[in-house]
Amino acid sequence: MEKVISRDVIAANPNQILLACGVVAGPLYVTVGVIQMLIRPGYNPTRHDLSLMSNGDLGWIQITNFVVTGLLVIAGALGMKHALAGSRDRNWGPWLVAIYGLGLIGAGIFVADPALGFPPGTPADAHEISGHGILHFVTGGIGFLALIAACFVLARRFRALQQRRWAVYSLVTGLVFFAAFFGIATGSQLGGNVLVFVTLAFTVAVVNAWIWLSAIFLQFMRIH
Repeated sequence: MEKVISRDVIAANPNQILLACGVVAGPLYVTVGVIQMLIRPGYNPTRHDLSLMSNGDLGWIQITNFVVTGLLVIAGALGMKHALAGSRDRNWGPWLVAIYGLGLIGAGIFVADPALGFPPGTPADAHEISGHGILHFVTGGIGFLALIAACFVLARRFRALQQRRWAVYSLVTGLVFFAAFFGIATGSQLGGNVLVFVTLAFTVAVVNAWIWLSAIFLQFMRIH
């Protein structure tokens, strides 16, 4: 029978609180992102990735979204590390997830450059890259690669535990996210239908990765 998590259990176990922080990070990030898509003039999800919303008068919303969810992910990674105490692979998975959290914080601190006509007033062909724009890409890229690696590390762990569905889910999530990240990194400047495809594919991959990460944290809450 699946273990039920009560409020009393969470209150009595600080580690459960850390894992719960990780669980809520994904829903928070996605919800705030969707709200911004609805209220930010000029934003087009088929052309613009979420990072661009760090610009403009309401850019503080996405910056805060990056930083807060990054902190929540790091808290969840600490909870995962405690839950794996005594396990041979207790370090790699949690550390990689924590690096992803740091990457989110870095992406909030170092704002992406305006591009592709967003925010309104930005030339559609703007291509100037600033120092903070480069750091945004670097920190975000390191975070994404760490999350992809975490998918593979945890897939190996679940396979060793003969939890086949979790192993496959983790492996597929990592492969899909890697393909989408490669696509957005190489195809975002091509324009036309290619831009629409890689942008939407990346958005779907990000949402799926957040679902996977929340599910992983929730799984650790249930079994530890």
